[in-house]
Amino acid sequence: MTTGVAVKRIVLWGTGVVGSMVLAEIVRHPLFDLVGVGVSNPDKVGKDAGDLCGQPKTGVLATNSIEELIAARPDAVVHYGPTAALADENIRVIGAFLRAGIDVCSTAMTPWVWPRMDKLPDVWRDPITEACAEGGASCFTTGIDPGFANDLFPMTLMGLCGEVRSVRASELLDYTAYEGDYEFEMGIGHPPEFTALLEHPDLLVMAWGATVPMIASAAGIALDDITTTWDKWVTPRDRPSAKGVVTAGSVAAIRFTINGIYRGREVITLEHVNRIGRDAAPDWPAGTSDDVYRVDIIGSPSISQETSFRFTDGSGRTPAVAGCLATGMRALNAVPAVNDLPQGWVTALDLPLIPGKGTIR
Repeated sequence: MTTGVAVKRIVLWGTGVVGSMVLAEIVRHPLFDLVGVGVSNPDKVGKDAGDLCGQPKTGVLATNSIEELIAARPDAVVHYGPTAALADENIRVIGAFLRAGIDVCSTAMTPWVWPRMDKLPDVWRDPITEACAEGGASCFTTGIDPGFANDLFPMTLMGLCGEVRSVRASELLDYTAYEGDYEFEMGIGHPPEFTALLEHPDLLVMAWGATVPMIASAAGIALDDITTTWDKWVTPRDRPSAKGVVTAGSVAAIRFTINGIYRGREVITLEHVNRIGRDAAPDWPAGTSDDVYRVDIIGSPSISQETSFRFTDGSGRTPAVAGCLATGMRALNAVPAVNDLPQGWVTALDLPLIPGKGTIR
């Protein structure tokens, strides 16, 4: 039994891969009371929350009415809506809850991980700033990468150092079993002459690089520049994947970096190495085990840390799916802390330690 901790009334918005897994956790969590489920898919309207997440019926029915969910008087909304590709919809939904005085913890708009970022368009920042002020509410955005794997992890380890000469946070994943979007974003599966969406430097920095200036701010420095690199690896043979065959002559691995430059050298680096097959791009970095998030600090002392996400329940769900659950749970477990903060934007730098109250039971 968990004592001395208030139960939080929760509305969950978005029942895709991440949202449905978090929904199952809320249903059986002692410190969160599910009072509403918001969906954008009309086919899900009226369905019991339990049916949407593989749990027993809850009596809570899904709705697409923001007004109905506001009337449930939640302490917070955990929002697992679409990516920034549908920014206007995210701003519409999140803004409505904030104006009603309801805090929002979300994983959708990754540039909001650090809303002070120069490249963030005003039309993506100002409506939320205004909504928070109007409702006296707070908005926290998290994720895995960008998010806790390249903000919370490296900044926590930097606090163990006397000097940091460089810090690198890397995502090193095999996408063979991954069913998320990457073809047009990263160009995997396309001919090498195809220009992927994230291959454009400004777009890459805006979409993925928010934690570079966040880390710089936390360390008390102002970066001189932020640069990027992008490399492709073409497979000489066909490679099967969960999304079809990546044919010979197509891109089967990509590697990109986003680099914070200070006094003429790279001091903060975010790196992605995503491949179809463990043997793809064999000369590129890999973890000591498959599918890891890695932090490497060169300093006094130097530190290396690898984190893996796994299901050990016999379900056979992939590491990528385990990472999705961790992403969603970071937003949910942050709710009590976000409720205690003043109105406005909330970042990882504003939050206390979040150990996950109620998780041991």
